[in-house]
Amino acid sequence: MDFYTSSLALFCSTLFFLQISHAQNSPQDYLDAHNVARAQVGVANITWDNTVATYALNYANSRKSDCRLVHSNGPYGENLAEGSGSFTGTAAVNLWVEEKPYYNYSANSCVGGQQCLHYTQVVWQNSVRLGCARVQCNNGWWFVSCNYDPPGNYVGQRPY
Repeated sequence: MDFYTSSLALFCSTLFFLQISHAQNSPQDYLDAHNVARAQVGVANITWDNTVATYALNYANSRKSDCRLVHSNGPYGENLAEGSGSFTGTAAVNLWVEEKPYYNYSANSCVGGQQCLHYTQVVWQNSVRLGCARVQCNNGWWFVSCNYDPPGNYVGQRPY
């Protein structure tokens, strides 16, 4: 095998690995997971925003040392998740969307003492820009942050 063929094979192998490693963690993956949930309740699609994504990444990087689910208290709405193994950004969004059965629209509240505010932020109709990030923490776990502009979950207001 000559140098050119070897280099091309290495490049293709590297490109294939990079595509696999970003599976379910791309901006489009985050958007798709959010927009499926939003469409189910008649809310318009959310769009990707690089400024919001940069904020999410900076905050996620600041949590690498401890991977604690502590909110940034920044200017955006925020959902956080952590997981081990091959925990993806899409898996994080799906965790938040799985709270849907605990949201009672007519009462505009979570039921049965369950958490539903991650879900309501995902489908908040006035949140129109999204930015998310996923980083691996020092303990090997994954930390995912999605931020929403403008923020949602205002007391007394319905998400849609």
